[in-house]
Amino acid sequence: MSISRVDGEELESAAQEQEGGGGGSGKGTWKHAAFHVATTIATPAAYAPLPFALASLGWPLGVGSLVLGTLTTWYSSLLVASLWQWDGKKHSTYRLLGKSIYGSWGYWFITMFQQIASLGNNIAIQIAAGSSLKAIYKYYDSDGSLTLQDFIIFFGALELLLSQLPDIHSLRWVNALCTFSTIGFAATTIGVTIYNGKNIDRDSISYGFHGSTSAKNFRAFNALGAIAFSFGDAMLPEIQSTVIEPAKKSMYKGVSAAYSIIILSYWQLAFSGYWAFGSQVQPYILSSLATPQWTIVMANIFAVIQISGCFQIYCRPTYAYFENQVLSKASNGKAWIRKSLLRLCFTSIYMALITLVAAAMPFFGDFVSICGAVGFTPLDFVFPALAFLKAGKMPKNPKLRCLVQGIHLTIAAWFSVVAVLGCIGAVRFIVIDINTYKFFHDM
Repeated sequence: MSISRVDGEELESAAQEQEGGGGGSGKGTWKHAAFHVATTIATPAAYAPLPFALASLGWPLGVGSLVLGTLTTWYSSLLVASLWQWDGKKHSTYRLLGKSIYGSWGYWFITMFQQIASLGNNIAIQIAAGSSLKAIYKYYDSDGSLTLQDFIIFFGALELLLSQLPDIHSLRWVNALCTFSTIGFAATTIGVTIYNGKNIDRDSISYGFHGSTSAKNFRAFNALGAIAFSFGDAMLPEIQSTVIEPAKKSMYKGVSAAYSIIILSYWQLAFSGYWAFGSQVQPYILSSLATPQWTIVMANIFAVIQISGCFQIYCRPTYAYFENQVLSKASNGKAWIRKSLLRLCFTSIYMALITLVAAAMPFFGDFVSICGAVGFTPLDFVFPALAFLKAGKMPKNPKLRCLVQGIHLTIAAWFSVVAVLGCIGAVRFIVIDINTYKFFHDM
């Protein structure tokens, strides 16, 4: 029997209450929250394209967009954390938070964009992980016959195994390792990038734009989507539900700690990559690096470790929604056996579909841009600004209230434009790549 939309919302609410859903019963500390947030946002798949985005926008607009994106998403993350218990009830998923503020349509609005963000992010991650694994393989066997698609499948098998862990909190030590890998990847890649830049004839490096006016504009649109993707975090309430009370205070500390790591890694890599390679920098910065090869291998190893945890975070909304439907029908003593088998079947289907799309269309930069524009921009920029106003969380001082309203409406309006432009640019490049390459092309 099918479950209606309203039943689906009520079922999720009931399941969260029945299981504790993290709704205030979390066991994680602010440090665990920082690990989760850093793993979710600061993935190599997110900030490896930043030098390419700067090259597509030019230095002034590129730097301005990067700084604005950092500050706005930091602020937006704190806004979402502040709405954790805005009406006296704890909202342990982004969908339930959307429902509490905007009703039924808010629930389905968040569900749709969260799924787009999760699927797009994980496709991009699969491609990035496959590229890194292939680079490691080619270092040890330059004449090897394995293709990018083979390594995408290998990574998919690893993620299927990790998908059997029950929830986000069970990933805390995986994500702690991923956070240290983020630092390792950033430090290694920045160092190797500067080394390569110093060994290149600087007179051969161009920072100008190439191509027709329309091509330049579409590249700029595409870059805006890539920057939006780099700050994607559509999972904050789910993460907040895993931490101990006071959850709001713990989340503020965790978010701020994570963004300290993000600033130290994002900005330096973006600036050094653009300086080193100029307009010739590749969408995935590791593809631009040449020597020393052993350090490039090390950076790729860090990338694969970090990406494996990020993938899992973004699987969880899909898994949780599926499990809530299963739990509604599981009432006997053997329910856990049935649930485990169904979970294995569902996660296998999910992984097969993600792996198939990633292997068929390994256009990393295009998926990054369209996912950022269509998935993350509404959730990480537009919704938090408007939801805060709708929830009535406003200062009492009239002048300060007007200032906050102006800032929030400006954020929502500007990033709505960014979403549209980024989507246009990404779709154009996907069409070009499909016409240029065959499906399952070994990039």
